[in-house]
Amino acid sequence: MENDNFIDYVKIFFRSGNGGAGSAHLLRTAHDPKAGPDGGDGGRGGDVILRGNRNLWTLLHLRYTKHVMAEDGTNGQGNQCFGKNGKTAYVEVPLGTIVKDAETDEFIGEILEDGQEFVVLPGGRGGQGNVHFKTATRQTPRFAQSGEPGQEGWFILELKVLADIGLVGFPNAGKSTLISSLSNARPKIADYPFTTLKPNLGMVAYRDFQSFVIADIPGIIEGASEGKGIGLRFLRHIERNAALLFLVPCISENIKKEYQILLNELKAYNEELMDKKRVLAITKCDLMPEEELKKLEKKVPKDIPVIFISAHAQKNLTQLKDKLWEILH
Repeated sequence: MENDNFIDYVKIFFRSGNGGAGSAHLLRTAHDPKAGPDGGDGGRGGDVILRGNRNLWTLLHLRYTKHVMAEDGTNGQGNQCFGKNGKTAYVEVPLGTIVKDAETDEFIGEILEDGQEFVVLPGGRGGQGNVHFKTATRQTPRFAQSGEPGQEGWFILELKVLADIGLVGFPNAGKSTLISSLSNARPKIADYPFTTLKPNLGMVAYRDFQSFVIADIPGIIEGASEGKGIGLRFLRHIERNAALLFLVPCISENIKKEYQILLNELKAYNEELMDKKRVLAITKCDLMPEEELKKLEKKVPKDIPVIFISAHAQKNLTQLKDKLWEILH
């Protein structure tokens, strides 16, 4: 597999800061050698926080980051001086990132908006100084509270691409050619399987200066939901798409069967994907005479909108955009 810059999975060790200890200092002055307790509180440990950044589209910047540690809070001091809070560790992530516990695979949280913050691990609270423990019967407490320890653990960050339309099809179905024709994306295009080894995002310009985002997901093969090919690695990106555009070439031996296989793979991976709106595009129609295409219209699925297109010949691309905009709105 080619060495690309699209990283959608990283495993990182996070540790939040320890809280500082409270001070047990006793005040002594020239005028009052037994002035009593004046110990300040310890500072709070720093948190570990994920923060959404719309300018990022991959986890590449975290590829070689194995440990993220927040600062510890400092101890309290005499004269009721509080300890300094530990510095929070911010981890910038692209929108669509989820965080899971690496040991249990438990979902913890997700980032969907720019500037959104999610506390993965809170820092430990600072301990109270001895001034808090002074009572009428205990005038000189010679003890203070320890700070709470921080938390730590291994976590998995996964990126699920956010897009309005996700392209679904077997390798060589024409997904890369279509997205390059509809948008500003320039994916690698060649006549062999698995040309696309990473998701490509493109912005599709529509009428009245409107637009929507389309994602070219690497080709799915039969058995992808069980880990075959490279489909399993990228199936999760389809979960974030608002609607799905299925692509089947007109030269396919059985269009209905090919579409059903794709549908079955998505259902086996996540049955909730069946709730998404769908459109079927019959691609590469420039390779078949019009008479043959007329006959083919009788052999396509009847339970889904179908459009015959050719990205190479720019055939029916405007109609396709109209249909996609319609199901999005």
